[in-house]
Amino acid sequence: MAGEFLTDVKTLRERARKHIENGAVIANYKADREQVIKILNEALATEIVCVLRYKRHYYMATGIHAQAVAEEFLQHANEEQGHADQISARIVQLQGAPNLNPEGLLSRSHSEYVEGETLVDMIKENLVAERIAIESYSEMIRYIGDGDVTTRRMLEGILAMEEEHADDLANLLATLDPNKKG
Repeated sequence: MAGEFLTDVKTLRERARKHIENGAVIANYKADREQVIKILNEALATEIVCVLRYKRHYYMATGIHAQAVAEEFLQHANEEQGHADQISARIVQLQGAPNLNPEGLLSRSHSEYVEGETLVDMIKENLVAERIAIESYSEMIRYIGDGDVTTRRMLEGILAMEEEHADDLANLLATLDPNKKG
């Protein structure tokens, strides 16, 4: 019969009353919460570094195609900031603290902060960073699996946007530097 796999309502209610100070973290949370918080803080650092790099590129973009490319950089910066906000909120839900300390930011980040001299250099550096993020998020998603479905789904949404960013940047690169291959 449908629904038999569900815990009976009385048991659910009893469990919900135990350890209410744990908020969203319930007794049958299957992931290693401390490890999830650690990797989320690494993802947070990565997103912040990406925001900073995209913002610099937005302001430093010059040349005939600069306006369109700069607008893309600004859009990506804003979306990366949104990711950082999502990740920070999830860390708090898991009873952790988002590490926003600028000291050590680059060592916690998976991506690098490379300024780039030309518009094409900037696009390439952002594309490399997006490819790193794609690989990092894919690994995080596999690690978390079914142990924390909410975090996994959040990361899957971020991953989809990182893939979109990489596609946008690859298209810009093909337009501005058609003779070069990654």
